[in-house]
Amino acid sequence: MKRNLHTIIIAFIIVLSSTAGYSCSSGRYLRTESTKAGEITGVCNLILYGGNYSNDIKTLAILVRQGGPYSFEIFAPAFDYRIIKGVPAEEAFKRAEKFVSFHHDFWKVQMRKIIDDNGNTIGYEIRPLYYPVTSTESNPLNVYYKRADDKVIVYIRLSPQLEYMPFESSGQAADSK
Repeated sequence: MKRNLHTIIIAFIIVLSSTAGYSCSSGRYLRTESTKAGEITGVCNLILYGGNYSNDIKTLAILVRQGGPYSFEIFAPAFDYRIIKGVPAEEAFKRAEKFVSFHHDFWKVQMRKIIDDNGNTIGYEIRPLYYPVTSTESNPLNVYYKRADDKVIVYIRLSPQLEYMPFESSGQAADSK
């Protein structure tokens, strides 16, 4: 009898901890697809991430249709990004393109649409691609969109190869000379 009670308590603890672990990891990662600028219409909120210093390669712009079903949050300190609300789509795209193209090794803009679980476009990502002089990759960012209820949390990281690489003012990695 004592052994059965012990087994039931252990099983209960395992089920409880499994449920708690699952609830803490709630949310689903969203996918992105290539797109063109002409798709963006209406009024947008423009999120500008990075661009904090002249050699900042960790720069990204996100356009979210105002009044959309999801609010977007950047997983970063508030001083790393700013949000400009109520910008017409065409102007928002131009401002985003200008924002991500400031770096001296800028090559071109890459634009992707952010898609929810139902296949609806809920936002647009505009990121810079760089000439290989800056790094071994033209696209140095890993960006993840995680939906939790009516919120999309944006995680922005440098590629693992670049995460701890010191950059000089010339844009080249210090140990690549």
